[in-house]
Amino acid sequence: MEAQEQVVLVDENDTEVGLQEKLAAHRDGNLHRAISVIVHDGKGRLLLQKRQAQKYHSRGQWTNACCSHPRPGEPPLEAAQRRLREEMGIVCRLRFVFRTVYREGVGEGLTEHELVHVFSGFYRGPVRPNPDEADGYEWMTFAELREAIAARPAAFTAWWRIYVRDHSAEILAAMQEK
Repeated sequence: MEAQEQVVLVDENDTEVGLQEKLAAHRDGNLHRAISVIVHDGKGRLLLQKRQAQKYHSRGQWTNACCSHPRPGEPPLEAAQRRLREEMGIVCRLRFVFRTVYREGVGEGLTEHELVHVFSGFYRGPVRPNPDEADGYEWMTFAELREAIAARPAAFTAWWRIYVRDHSAEILAAMQEK
């Protein structure tokens, strides 16, 4: 069960300071390492995932293609590749785009306090979401995404809203690469 996994606790410099059970880290709001993947199709569209309705937080919300946590000892890029394959059935070359730290309540007494390594990839092929991870997917232009977030912010995960607000230049630049 995912809630029993451990996350890597870090300081603001991404130096490992310990491990903690994932759900406890989210209850305590402790800073931990995370990964996110942004996938584009080279036609100006981003892949969005609808989080599975049974997730322990942010259930049913739209987000980037993949987001998770590296296992202890697992490099962020390897975690990003593994989770993209596990969540969306996608294998593609990923490249580092940016790193960010955020702290945001996600409901039910849980707080995401993450130092996130964000990667991007170009992909044009079948998307096969794992039904345990996602309730669907959609391709959307960045302009459509911004409009949708403005109209229905609660329909999107906290971190995805933050990335779109604070890192739009990096996301748009990543969408130009193949």
